[in-house]
Amino acid sequence: MTSQGDSRSLTDTVAELRTAGCVFAEREAELLLAAAPTDAELREMTRRRVDGTPLEVVLGWAEFLGARYVVEPGVFVPRRRSEFLARQALSLVRPGDVVVELCCGSAAIAAAVAGAAERIEPHACDIDPDCVRCARRNLAELGGTVHRGDLYEALPEALRGRVELLVANAPYVPTGAIASMPPEAREHEPRVALDGGADGLDVQRRIAAGALRWLSPGGHLLLETGERQADRSVAVCAEHGLRARVVRSEEDDATVVVATPAGA
Repeated sequence: MTSQGDSRSLTDTVAELRTAGCVFAEREAELLLAAAPTDAELREMTRRRVDGTPLEVVLGWAEFLGARYVVEPGVFVPRRRSEFLARQALSLVRPGDVVVELCCGSAAIAAAVAGAAERIEPHACDIDPDCVRCARRNLAELGGTVHRGDLYEALPEALRGRVELLVANAPYVPTGAIASMPPEAREHEPRVALDGGADGLDVQRRIAAGALRWLSPGGHLLLETGERQADRSVAVCAEHGLRARVVRSEEDDATVVVATPAGA
């Protein structure tokens, strides 16, 4: 039961969040109140949220496919639309598969797949040390290994040619569009996790270029991309010996390119 003190705290917190422009002020206030052990910490957490810090960073976790994963300051916050990418991976994964998440951030996708699939070998990698530390916290109990480095340079040679699922929510926002992103993203998340270059596909090109060396003969590369970019993402895959198709979820407003070696 909510006490009168809690009711006042909730009302005040909702009012502050609404004034700051938070669309889901009531739900956010409930989460902050549940997470804050003292009034002083509630005030501090509310201040951080009002200042534009993503709610997930303030709370220290993000919900993804029904589970909570650690999100630390400076780490890309997993988006709800990326649950569609994770579901596509889950539809393809088989027991014993090697699964690798590139540009992993918090590694929520790898963790979600590892938590739902049987006996897989999960790996994740990121160039950012904060992301690597956060990802290790999320994958530790799932038997996952997190590597630090730039895309495939981070992976051990023992994985070459053995990866059944290569998954990436690589940055795909065109450089010129970053200025129009919500402030909580462009001001509080690392630019390297957002900026995909002039057309948004620079990192996807690098991923596609190296995929055949790491995928097993029947493996799959899954790339989250923008709806308007999907045809170009398919063409990028084709340039590097991959046969690709587009899957789309209107409900999630999510687009994923699924690619396999052309000879498979």
